[in-house]
Amino acid sequence: MTAQQPPAPGYAAANAVQPNMIGAYGPWAASLAGDGPARLSYRRAEFTDLEAWRAMARKRYRDCLLMPDAGATPRPTIQHQFEFDGLHIEHLLWQLPYGPPTEAWLLKPAGVAGPLPAVLALHDHGGNKYFGARKLIRVGRDPHPLVLQHQHEYYGGVGWANELARRGYVVLVHDAFAFGSRRVRASELAPQARGGLQEADPEAEEEIQAYNRFAAGHEHLMAKSLFCAGTTWPGVFLAEDQRALDYLCSRADVDASRVGCGGLSGGGLRTVYLAGLDDRVRAACCAGMMTTWRDYLLHKCYTHTWMIYIPGLPLDLDYP
Repeated sequence: MTAQQPPAPGYAAANAVQPNMIGAYGPWAASLAGDGPARLSYRRAEFTDLEAWRAMARKRYRDCLLMPDAGATPRPTIQHQFEFDGLHIEHLLWQLPYGPPTEAWLLKPAGVAGPLPAVLALHDHGGNKYFGARKLIRVGRDPHPLVLQHQHEYYGGVGWANELARRGYVVLVHDAFAFGSRRVRASELAPQARGGLQEADPEAEEEIQAYNRFAAGHEHLMAKSLFCAGTTWPGVFLAEDQRALDYLCSRADVDASRVGCGGLSGGGLRTVYLAGLDDRVRAACCAGMMTTWRDYLLHKCYTHTWMIYIPGLPLDLDYP
């Protein structure tokens, strides 16, 4: 075998870089979009008409998302409804054109006539795909211990959907693609993708922890498969979140002119993407998920999910 040739003399000194996620390639990759405003940034001098710019930028955003058809406004069935802790609660189930049914929860003040302002509450990622909407709600006296643990770690020990509903909002929380009721089941996977996952007692703590370890490792397979299908993970998120928004706005107890969305981390990601796409969102609160594509590239991608990336968009619009 031929010995590997060493770098040319002086390479290390001439090419010294600050440590980053891809080493010597980092500065080059970061330079592709440059330091200044992206090509469709409203900060560029050539954009002076806000509405014309918004139409152009949103079209490019939508084109890059490659959203699948998620069907019409969902027509959920009410699994059960009840009052708890001063709230009227509806446990809902609806079927999209693909995948398992979506589980959702609607909360509003008990005994209060509408129409009320509404919030689409978008749950986080948190390395916890076994749970979805349940991470944001309290609908009984004995939540699952891992839900309680999650809420104490991320939400100050409360179900924030309940807190908003108590303040006079109709709040809808639904399971996102690949979370909770929409998660991938071991029995549906090819052996090569299963990684030894079993679901003998799916609500047992050790089974949930095992599932979340599996799901972290399965993300790259899901992302690759979605790319092969001609769509993107953010595109699927957005298509499904818009269907949930359709349903929320269609309710007689909701003032569709006063609807917002919000979320932490992965829920913040979904907030940014949904608010950027849909004018029905009149207020948006993103927590813990504001950065730039350059920061993702150089410093943060190791801790983030495949659910972020919209191919081609960074050249035209930065993440914020």
